[in-house]
Amino acid sequence: MEIGKEEGGCGAKGFTGVHLGAIVATVWILLLNAVVGFQLLDDGTPVSLGLLLGSGAALLVGTGYIALDTGYQWTGHFDPSLTPPNRNVGLYVLYQFAPLLFLVVFFILETFLVLRILGEKRPMIYLGGSALLFALGQIFQYVVSIHICNGTAGKIDGALFETLFTLLAVAMLWVFWSSITEDDWPIPNSGVGGAEYT
Repeated sequence: MEIGKEEGGCGAKGFTGVHLGAIVATVWILLLNAVVGFQLLDDGTPVSLGLLLGSGAALLVGTGYIALDTGYQWTGHFDPSLTPPNRNVGLYVLYQFAPLLFLVVFFILETFLVLRILGEKRPMIYLGGSALLFALGQIFQYVVSIHICNGTAGKIDGALFETLFTLLAVAMLWVFWSSITEDDWPIPNSGVGGAEYT
């Protein structure tokens, strides 16, 4: 059976295209947030927000279009990727290579920012933990998944654990980001009239 010809695959193709575009755009925006730390442009200005959102939207739409064109065969340009050996160079570069490159550059920029500019060491524990959790998720997705799938007769695969470890990596990244920002979170101060923030 050819890929994409199975019954009921139209909805899955649409969700897959949006999902792939969202992954690429999200990792790109994460990289741009690392660049913001160097204050090349003032963060929060219309120009910086426009560049961030505009470039993210371009990657979302571009990657989504290639994935959707491949799945729905709108133009026929990507039809050769639907037959063995199923190679779509555009999707490979945008979905596999580009996010990996963005993440590596993100970790390099953040490491430089924390160690050289801020002179801190403790946040590196959180950043390293985030990288380790993300790597574990990728190991489950690409290495362990086939063994889980075979062992459970196809009922589950490594995506469950990959998602869990990616979620934990994002949470650890939030802890990292919180540890390097100067802002204090408002602390409730119980006063006469109720809770007041200081």
